[in-house]
Amino acid sequence: MIKNAQYFDTLDNDVVVCRLCPANCRLTAGKQGICKCRFNQNGTLVTDNYGELVTIAIDPIEKKPLYHYYPSKDILSTGANGCNFGCVHCQNWTISQEKVKTMYVSPQDLVETAIQHQSIGVAFTYTEPLIWYEYIMDTAPLLREKDLKVVLVTNGYINAEPLSHLVGYVDAANIDLKGMRPEFYRRMCKGKLEPILDNIRAFAEEGVHLEITNLIIPGANDSAKDIDALIDFVASISDSIPLHFSAYHPDYKFTAPPTPIETMLSARQAALKKLKYVYLGNVAINEGSDTVCPQCESLLVKRDRYYTLVKGLRGSCCDGCGFDTGIVQ
Repeated sequence: MIKNAQYFDTLDNDVVVCRLCPANCRLTAGKQGICKCRFNQNGTLVTDNYGELVTIAIDPIEKKPLYHYYPSKDILSTGANGCNFGCVHCQNWTISQEKVKTMYVSPQDLVETAIQHQSIGVAFTYTEPLIWYEYIMDTAPLLREKDLKVVLVTNGYINAEPLSHLVGYVDAANIDLKGMRPEFYRRMCKGKLEPILDNIRAFAEEGVHLEITNLIIPGANDSAKDIDALIDFVASISDSIPLHFSAYHPDYKFTAPPTPIETMLSARQAALKKLKYVYLGNVAINEGSDTVCPQCESLLVKRDRYYTLVKGLRGSCCDGCGFDTGIVQ
């Protein structure tokens, strides 16, 4: 569905500059932005992805991954076609970097679907939800009216003004912090680092439940210096933010070998010196899956892939020592 887009400037000769994300794409007539869904139609910025879903499913919340937000619950999950990054290592490139068939679902129908499936809300995920800005801004208030949660799984790449209008509707977010060097973002993702760091701070300041994911890529962002810088940044916001290290596998245009288990374990041990909760994903080992109390080390949440058992919590507090974990139930 084609819809007028928000946040753009019109220049001479009907040139438009999209202001949704820091790419700030400058588009002549008929040209599309890096996201592949916003384009210049006769001097007006329009989007052709409004309500167009690449898929819809009921997922465990842990799949986002969100480990400290309604553990063991299911959430209706959906996504758009496209992305405002061009990651050469993209693990979802068939829907983020290629045009695929979609189906239209109105905001009202999406909310009704969540209710019918007894979902805790809707997770906008799979590709990049921020390029779905107009659709999310129309859907989020309807979800709030029904006491349903709005969840984003995002690269965090959005300009400050549109974020300021969106963030108040967001209940939880997992932000993919891909690395801590600007040149890594330029080379590997075709984007910029600093706006993402600013936006992570903004989500935290607004009280959004926040978790961070980092995909560790051999030879690209896996040095001790890279890992330490990322840990220090997360800790500078809060040592209680769950950090998920995820193992890379070769995909799309990048052929580096898979992330060694030893690298994953080393990163987790380094992070646990400064952060209370550090998890490992995309690895066939048990370490880094369960949640234990940082104070008394009691088992709070047991996980086996996407099977989750909450066993040591009273509300958000450890049932053993009373420590407030911040886990939302």
